[in-house]
Amino acid sequence: MSTSTVTTTVTVTGMTCGHCVSSVREEIGSLDGVVSVDVDLATGKVAIDSTAPLDPSAVAGAVEEAGYQVTELADAKEL
Repeated sequence: MSTSTVTTTVTVTGMTCGHCVSSVREEIGSLDGVVSVDVDLATGKVAIDSTAPLDPSAVAGAVEEAGYQVTELADAKEL
């Protein structure tokens, strides 16, 4: 039995180094249902795979907790 995941993509501003990436990955990864977080430092794009759609305000809050800001939240896509 396969489990489907939902991918949410956000754009984060203010990240400048690997430590920034780690902070964002850690904070988003602590949200309920998140199974993976892929951060592209060069573009600021963050792809989040989760077991259910994520609350956009929870994602933004996690990013802000890491010290950065979400500038764009794409619609979640179920895979």
